[in-house]
Amino acid sequence: MTDVEAGANEDNGAGRHSERRRLAFRGAAKSLWRGSVELTLAERLAELTAHAAGVTDLDQAGDVYGDGVVGELEDRVADLLGKDEAAFFPTGTMAQQAALRCWAGRTGSEVVAMHPLGHPEVHEAQALSVLTGLRTVHPTAERRLPTAEEVRDTAEPFGTLMLELPLRDAGFVLPQWDELVAVTQAARERDAVVHFDGARLWECTEHFGRPLEEIAELADSVYVSFYKSLNGLSGAVLAGPPDFVEEARVWRHRYGGQVFQQYPAALGALIGLERELPRLPQYVAHAKVVAAALHEGFAAAGVRWFRVQPAQPHTHEFQVWLPYEPQALTEAGVRLAEETSTVLFRRWFSDVVPGMSHTEVTVGAAALEWSRQDVLAAVEGFMARLG
Repeated sequence: MTDVEAGANEDNGAGRHSERRRLAFRGAAKSLWRGSVELTLAERLAELTAHAAGVTDLDQAGDVYGDGVVGELEDRVADLLGKDEAAFFPTGTMAQQAALRCWAGRTGSEVVAMHPLGHPEVHEAQALSVLTGLRTVHPTAERRLPTAEEVRDTAEPFGTLMLELPLRDAGFVLPQWDELVAVTQAARERDAVVHFDGARLWECTEHFGRPLEEIAELADSVYVSFYKSLNGLSGAVLAGPPDFVEEARVWRHRYGGQVFQQYPAALGALIGLERELPRLPQYVAHAKVVAAALHEGFAAAGVRWFRVQPAQPHTHEFQVWLPYEPQALTEAGVRLAEETSTVLFRRWFSDVVPGMSHTEVTVGAAALEWSRQDVLAAVEGFMARLG
């Protein structure tokens, strides 16, 4: 869970702690990742102004209901993904709902096969069933994507297989390329379509050793996000066949997503594609260095149990689990930032096992300055503040 998503769940009483964290993290000299949530409005507007002229013609008229710069963004993403058409949505949740609703009508099946840790199951307030009347089956409950055999052996028929790439709540994990190909083939053997929840698809190219277009070719439709890996303001795109995207636009309107003007979000997305997308391979490579150093640091500190999941990250994000209460871990991270001007971990969350907590680590541009020794020193300082 990112700081943005976690903050939406905090009550007013917890808001004071959230503000303390924000100030501590914003003021730190060293951090593995710096998100836009830490910027002031003036700083965010200055970023857009500084880079917008490099991604579009600022003398053109503003967009109206999806034309202009929004249409440019749709065309750019469709080209990157090798899809015929693409539609901009204000949120990824809305894009997912529209996609799965469209495929249900086309396949004649209200059943969607997905992982129980998939975003619609965990983070969308049951919108799939409440708003669309669809229901889900789970080919596997293991903390990984399903195998081809599990897809073939799913007892109940389904019309759509949704694969979240990477599976964020399992540790941002991905299958191997041959496994992904086999899974999509298995779905089609069952006359099902394949939809990729690709909110973080941008950073999967290094693990698969394939370009975005070749990855997206395995799916009938793909959703991508702009505010996560690309550091945009907001928004998402749903890409696929022309008639599918045209119907998705209708559902976007029905869901209240036909927004009058969206040029700030579109500009932020285009800037992210221009500036952040080419750097993601560097982040993915350095995440392996950071993860290995964290493992080494915890072992050196004598931590009785810990886990870096996965041990070698598949993307530039991964999980860390420690046997402490989340409040103590979060406090240690804030104190480390306040006292040493270093941000190692941000917010921690309770896990299904009592006394166990996890956090998500994102390795971004700021982390490229960190050496193995920097990580080891930060782990030592973090653990010292848990006492």
